[in-house]
Amino acid sequence: MLAGLLTASHLMPLELLPSKTAEHAAAVGFSQVLIYLGDLQRDVLRLLTGEGLDAGQGAVGEESELKIEGTVPGRVFQQGQILPGAAAGPEGSHWWVPLLDGTERLGVLRITTADDDARTREDMILLAALLALIIDSKRRSSDSHARLTRTQPLNIAAEMQWHLMPPPTYADGRVVISAAMEPAYGISGDAYDYATAGHVVHLSLFDAMGHDTAAGLAAHLAMGACRNSRRQGSGLVEITERIEAALMEQYGLKRYATGILADLDTRTGVLTWVNRGHHPPVIIRGGRWSTHLSCRPAHPMGTGLGLPITLCRDQLEPGDRLVLYTDGITEARGAGDEEFGLDRFTDFLIRHHADGMPVPETLRRLIHAVLDYHDGHLQDDATVLFCEWLGPAANLTDQAAALAGLPSHAATGLDREGRSGSQ
Repeated sequence: MLAGLLTASHLMPLELLPSKTAEHAAAVGFSQVLIYLGDLQRDVLRLLTGEGLDAGQGAVGEESELKIEGTVPGRVFQQGQILPGAAAGPEGSHWWVPLLDGTERLGVLRITTADDDARTREDMILLAALLALIIDSKRRSSDSHARLTRTQPLNIAAEMQWHLMPPPTYADGRVVISAAMEPAYGISGDAYDYATAGHVVHLSLFDAMGHDTAAGLAAHLAMGACRNSRRQGSGLVEITERIEAALMEQYGLKRYATGILADLDTRTGVLTWVNRGHHPPVIIRGGRWSTHLSCRPAHPMGTGLGLPITLCRDQLEPGDRLVLYTDGITEARGAGDEEFGLDRFTDFLIRHHADGMPVPETLRRLIHAVLDYHDGHLQDDATVLFCEWLGPAANLTDQAAALAGLPSHAATGLDREGRSGSQ
């Protein structure tokens, strides 16, 4: 199954993936495989259809859209666990399987099979893993994927921003990173970034002046200058100076961006960071309390005020969650003109941490809470970036998986080499 599908994928457009999946999945007794992908705001799951499906393999009569809240496939998407679905008559039963690219939640599969044993579960997990990799390799060049995962049109600035951002979730056994941006279809001046180099994890968050396409262009320029300088080996202070120089060269003093740039040494937990006119980060420790990191802010990048730039250091503890955010999160106002506020923001994060929610699901619920508080219409971009440091231990794979919403090896019945426990 896997070899055939992998071979077919190299010269296959996304539209052929459903039919090719059905063809090769039949080899292991899967009579039907439906692929559902999450939309941009993670509200619904949408059926991927395409060319080459006959009535026996395809999605004729199947629901084209499923809600995430209050449904079995939604729970699978939220929690990253395989769950049984309804009986499928003589063909056996439906199973809902999370579709994960690394730790990024792409959607779910509905697999129909008459078998229910360890080998079948293993085949489900491996098929989902391969399909996620194939989808990830095709989506950047597929307008079909973009149309499927959008429930309304993006503005031009949002079109640029979503293609600039790294995936919203990442984990590697040292850290779990997750981010969310709203308004998803009208984002303009906010941007986030993360990257790894050896033992260092870089994090950055930008908020460019304005709420228009020009703000998106300024955020693009800031992000590009940051990456370019970082990849040439520049330190945090120099990176912010180069961002400022790029903004001033392009816009004079007409555009600026605030930001937090940080490097986390994953061996020691030392966080080195710079504040360029932005709200300071929050640390959630032990799932019980939060504290604000303090670092003298320099001027926003692009204003040319010449204030001194302070390089600050803080010691994290294993399990600490570092939270970067823009003012659209805390300053969103409800019907009574009351801000969502920093206290409400941190209380929400602590409460959902205590509930044992995976980091991406906590963020999804936070963003929906902010939107609900603001009656669904934000007046400013709202972005939040989480980074949880798991500690200096070298082998934390299952812990990272759990925090990111992935099934662990124990939960899936597979050992670390991918073998079924029954073999």
